[in-house]
Amino acid sequence: MPLNIEDLSFSGDNPGAARFGNFINYYSFHTSKERIKKLHPKMFPPTDSEQIHCLDIGCNSGELTEELYVYLKNIYPTSEIKILAIDIDPTLIERAQERNTNRNISFATSDITTEIGCKLIKDYIQNENKDKFDIVFCFSVTMWIHINNGDLGLQSLLKFIKVNSRCVIIEPQPWKCYKNAQRRMKRSGKCFELFNSLQVRDDVDKVIEDILTDDTYVKVYESSPSSWNRIIQSYFIKE
Repeated sequence: MPLNIEDLSFSGDNPGAARFGNFINYYSFHTSKERIKKLHPKMFPPTDSEQIHCLDIGCNSGELTEELYVYLKNIYPTSEIKILAIDIDPTLIERAQERNTNRNISFATSDITTEIGCKLIKDYIQNENKDKFDIVFCFSVTMWIHINNGDLGLQSLLKFIKVNSRCVIIEPQPWKCYKNAQRRMKRSGKCFELFNSLQVRDDVDKVIEDILTDDTYVKVYESSPSSWNRIIQSYFIKE
């Protein structure tokens, strides 16, 4: 069932109490250029493909997506870069579409935790005559899916990403971020109803890595912590 606007609005008078991480001015406190600094060429798979297809999950208003495109053009100067960028919030997607002038970046409203959202993603890549995305970006998204959809929701996300990509570049949120999010929500008079039922907690970083490296993927790179204490990891499919 699609979410309504009330579900997507922040709680109370605190824009930081956004239930799905859909902050209205996210890049004003973590700029897209800051986020790019922790990327490294070793994170990206070597290829001679004429086209590189990417999926950016949780793109917010699109600033980081645009920076990713520029970065990828430097990594793959002879390839055409194409990015599908999705977010659960249609207002943020509308902002991204309004500012976007790059025909190789497509922004779409999509909830990756639903069948409809997953179908949109799979239809896109099939229409590009490919079976998988070359690279999937997942920056600071895992917590929001986990805290709203439970342990099985987190597992489903990671398994879907693995099946539909050759490389995963992910910035997971540690457990302390969950506790901070719950505190912000409670101060606004609400809470994350599934918070206390989560079994994956203090070791969420390890669980994410274990799921991603189970059978089909290998971790190839991990960045140093950012100024807000996040790491970015890269996983390649085993060929």
